[in-house]
Amino acid sequence: MLLELTRWLEQLQSTFGLFGYLTFRAILTALTALLLSLWWGPAVIRGLGTLKGGQPIRTDGPQSHFSKAGTPTMGGALILLTIFASVMLWGDLRNKYVWVVMVIMVLFGFIGWWDDWIKIVRRDPNGMRSRTKYALQSLFGLAAGVYLYAFADVPAATTFYVPLFKSIAMPLAGIGFVTIAYLWIVGFSNAVNLTDGLDGLAIMPTVLVAVALGVFAYASGNDVFATYLQIPKVPGAGELLIVCAAIAGAGLGFLWFNTYPAMVFMGDIGALSLGAVLGTIAVIVRQELILVIMGGIFVIETLSVMIQVASFKLTGKRVFRMAPIHHHFEMKGWPEPRVIVRFWIISVILVLIGLATLKVR
Repeated sequence: MLLELTRWLEQLQSTFGLFGYLTFRAILTALTALLLSLWWGPAVIRGLGTLKGGQPIRTDGPQSHFSKAGTPTMGGALILLTIFASVMLWGDLRNKYVWVVMVIMVLFGFIGWWDDWIKIVRRDPNGMRSRTKYALQSLFGLAAGVYLYAFADVPAATTFYVPLFKSIAMPLAGIGFVTIAYLWIVGFSNAVNLTDGLDGLAIMPTVLVAVALGVFAYASGNDVFATYLQIPKVPGAGELLIVCAAIAGAGLGFLWFNTYPAMVFMGDIGALSLGAVLGTIAVIVRQELILVIMGGIFVIETLSVMIQVASFKLTGKRVFRMAPIHHHFEMKGWPEPRVIVRFWIISVILVLIGLATLKVR
């Protein structure tokens, strides 16, 4: 919106040409999202508080969580609103990839909102039926995969790349591409949701991964950088830097209220949508395996649940004291802030490893 205005103003004053630079707009996007989050946050939290319900607390979980009962949830709505507003202000609205990511964010946000609404307003702790939730996630994930394959501009946009090995590149047929897109979008949607169990635990890794994906998106959309770094050239992908910057700004703004002890929880509306967005961006810039590395915390949390369930069903024994794994460390006596910060540190390390692959080819 503002980009189009500055393009017109540039004809009158060349200074406005500064807004044509992607990196400058990314900075403005992050700042806009951050300021909007801080501005709207108190009102959103008050509004959520009028629902007179909070995030359901597991009775078999750590006793320290009982004090969280009644804390407003569905705070992810604040994140989505600020991301959408910031991207609409500073993004290139003629870019198809921006709209794909925004639509996925809204659709998965709708699933999360519906689930949260049932839990909080209807007082049903089970939320939406798992079959219904998974069916909707699958529908939207498959639709995104089909669209991205059908409207791919270059062969690189549908090729599977392996980090560290520049010569390994596997062109994907329609079903192969759509399957990978589906697995990453739906998989990371649920992975971030599983991670969102402690104050600020999920949002900070999301911010870190989004910033790193923004670097990959910028490089992939730039012919010079993509050639030099020997990464996939995906025309138009650079504009996703704006989306990543919005996630970073909105996430940090939300963390202001979500940090321990949290004033508001993200809820499924935020976790499901943010995870799906990260998965979608990784698919567009052809860095699916890099997302597995950088989003390692999300992967580990998901694997811990899968291992726990499989072990209990097969042997009747549990591997962890409680799953997801962040609860395991709580049950071992770690204070919640210690678990959170240590997981953040691990995320920083994993993101740096992912970024290092840009030069190790």
